[in-house]
Amino acid sequence: METSLYLPVKAFLEAAGYIVKGEIGACDLVGLSDAEPPVVVVCELKLSFNLELILQAVDRAAASDEVWIAARVSAKGRGREADKRYRDLCRRLGIGMLGVSDAGEVSILVSSVAPMPRTNPKRRSRLVKEHQMRRGDPVLGGGSRAPIMTAYRQQALACASALQHGLARPRDMKALAPDAGKILLSNVYGWFERVEKGVYALTGAGQAALLRWPQPLIVNQVSAGAVAPDVAESQPASIE
Repeated sequence: METSLYLPVKAFLEAAGYIVKGEIGACDLVGLSDAEPPVVVVCELKLSFNLELILQAVDRAAASDEVWIAARVSAKGRGREADKRYRDLCRRLGIGMLGVSDAGEVSILVSSVAPMPRTNPKRRSRLVKEHQMRRGDPVLGGGSRAPIMTAYRQQALACASALQHGLARPRDMKALAPDAGKILLSNVYGWFERVEKGVYALTGAGQAALLRWPQPLIVNQVSAGAVAPDVAESQPASIE
């Protein structure tokens, strides 16, 4: 699975000074620098280097400042990474290449230089916003068979947990989910039902969601308007 490459590449980019999270806006991996505005780095993962990986990188280039592709290198040195034409194509496109060994060692095969023109600031802005709003890094990059634990879904789960613990009004959940009112009203996942004006309850689907993704919650702190940092940041490590 491509997810096996995520942690080594994440560690590599974190060592370079980026805050890295997986599965942001259809990108396998997004890193932000501490600068303002932040430098946006995107990396796409595959088990082997191929044309599809380059096509994905070209698409992601419009939303990033720097784009990389990463794949496992052949133990016998006969993979696409050994093809000079492939490396030259990446070099001409400004796409960096990272090779990941079976032991998880990451090496630079082609540096990310001479980047392509950036033409889509809105896409870039969406990546930055989702990255900054998401609590922790709950999803391994490279997965494609399950829903993604987005910042919106994280807030929806927080609302569901609050309802389960007796908080029925959106205003009581603000400390845990700033968009609680909109989330409960729109009810995208079918987890909530309106009992009366400004009062909500949890549906069977919402209870099932909490069984799948348990949410720690200290009710008295929420009602007091303060959530402990370790609770606010806690999210299940499994892919949604």
